[in-house]
Amino acid sequence: MAERRLISTGSPFEKASGYSRAVAQGDWCFVAGTTGYDYATMTMPDDVREQTRNVIATIAKALAEAGFGLEDVVRARYVVTDRSDIPAVFEELGRVFGDIRPAGTMIIAGLVTPEMKVEIDVTALRRGSVGAGEPASG
Repeated sequence: MAERRLISTGSPFEKASGYSRAVAQGDWCFVAGTTGYDYATMTMPDDVREQTRNVIATIAKALAEAGFGLEDVVRARYVVTDRSDIPAVFEELGRVFGDIRPAGTMIIAGLVTPEMKVEIDVTALRRGSVGAGEPASG
């Protein structure tokens, strides 16, 4: 059985809430709901675009630590708190996922704290793995 790896950003929320930023096992990586904090400064920008860029950077870093890349993302869930922010969020997502095109779901809902405007979680499947659309060799 493949080793299970827990990936952390070092965020105090992970330990306090009992979750990992990502869990990787075999050819799969599951990245938890990620909000727009800048973990270097532990600040939350006001701008939804900047929050979205921070989310993507945090997700990309967690995936990289697990040996994956954004190109491996096959599923994404996007949560925004304000319907009027969707075009800005979509524009930022399009820059990153425009050619990758994971299956996605957009939800409008409240988040844990009022300053959070966007939260994203993703599932990645390592490209080229058996069962990922390519036949086994042999």
